[in-house]
Amino acid sequence: MKALVFSSRTYFESSLTKENSGRHDLKFLEAKLTATTAPLCAGYGAALVFVNDRVDRPCLQALAKNGTRLVATLSTGTNHIDLAAAKELGVTIASVPSYSPHAVSEFTLAILLAMARKIPHAHQRVRVSNFELEGLEGFELCEKTVGVVGIGAIGREVVKNLSGFGCRILAHDPVPHQETAALCQYVSLDQLFRESDIITFHIPLLPGTRHLVNEKTLGLMKKGVFLINTSRGAIFDTPTIIQGLKKGQIGHLAIDVYEEEAGLFFEDHSTEILRDDLFARLLTFPNVLVTGHQAFLTDHALRKIAQTTLQSLTEFEKSGTCTHCVRA
Repeated sequence: MKALVFSSRTYFESSLTKENSGRHDLKFLEAKLTATTAPLCAGYGAALVFVNDRVDRPCLQALAKNGTRLVATLSTGTNHIDLAAAKELGVTIASVPSYSPHAVSEFTLAILLAMARKIPHAHQRVRVSNFELEGLEGFELCEKTVGVVGIGAIGREVVKNLSGFGCRILAHDPVPHQETAALCQYVSLDQLFRESDIITFHIPLLPGTRHLVNEKTLGLMKKGVFLINTSRGAIFDTPTIIQGLKKGQIGHLAIDVYEEEAGLFFEDHSTEILRDDLFARLLTFPNVLVTGHQAFLTDHALRKIAQTTLQSLTEFEKSGTCTHCVRA
């Protein structure tokens, strides 16, 4: 099957090429998929995309017009795709429902510990031969209350990882999972917000979760709360986050995702002036750690993403459907 891979980077190209072994005709483009670039897919039965491609109705119309019948996203989330329009236009959508919950859960713990022990600050000091310890006092996770919002595959791994630190773990999910019941206490979202010292989010971006952290919900939280987001940026209302940091309501912030990351993340802007004033403001806070949507990026995860996506191509080519099709 001929497939055009948009938003491709060396890590995607390497993993897809290695796992493909010549089964499918893959072409790689660095350009994002939008309504403007969709005509490039003429003659390709499938388009492979990532989280910052804009697969909206006009884009899907252009794809369908030129004969593309499958859009496979190299991600679990599909909020960047208009699923209703895809169904209407006869374009099948496939995703990677699970690639490596360990990758994201371990990264979550990594940025939590990095901020708790002020490792970024210590690293910067040592690089300029400053070895004093003043201002590097951190805190221990033992006996802290940590709230985990979303107990899907990733959230469950976060709970398991946290359980070794002696934390009190609160969890919230519409469907509690028995395998974690012995390690955490399931509570309402309001109770989790009120009682947690640290809150980490592992939920999809849906209409009901957009700006879940807003002025009202932030007001429920403890003063000095530590917020972590490795799921989707728009779960946080960025202006509210900035005000919370300025007022001290948020004591620490660690994010791997950002509400307006499209056009910013996954690209080198080191010689440019940042035009996003909110993002630039976030970077000025000493108690904020920002990474560029890399939590998923491990060798195992890339291999699994490639294998699942190529499986979808093979199945769709044979039968017109696939195991990991997403329904509107």
